[in-house]
Amino acid sequence: MPAWRQVLELTIGGEDLSRLTAIARSRTEPASRVERARMLLAYREDPSFFAVGRALGAHHQTVQRCVERAVVYGPLAALDDRPRPGKEPTITAEAKAWLVSLACRKAKELGYPHELWTTRLLASHARAHGPAAGHECLANLVQGTVCKILDRHEVKPHKVR
Repeated sequence: MPAWRQVLELTIGGEDLSRLTAIARSRTEPASRVERARMLLAYREDPSFFAVGRALGAHHQTVQRCVERAVVYGPLAALDDRPRPGKEPTITAEAKAWLVSLACRKAKELGYPHELWTTRLLASHARAHGPAAGHECLANLVQGTVCKILDRHEVKPHKVR
């Protein structure tokens, strides 16, 4: 004998409803947020996970998970992904600041024959002198990481005006 259909009581306030409607119609929001907003609005009209999933082309368990998150956290918080553990950054903020300040100096001041820094030269200098400056995390620094750090701080040591 099949189980009774589970219906969750989803209450959406007026302000949340207008925000969900705007997000569901948006062409600039991320697709995952738009899809979840459409799921919540469709479930509000017809409280059936299977019917909403079939209408939107999603699995009924995906709809159920979205609605359960909306009940627990609120409708707007349910649109975003839950935080995941991820790996902690190995390079500290102080080490990044030291690297950026180093990139703002000239390579000639530190005894190199080059007028400007290259990211490869900057990485090798940071590997050699970073641990002595108290930044052990820079012992294995590579050129690509230097590029990412400098790009986030909008520092371009190879371009001097």
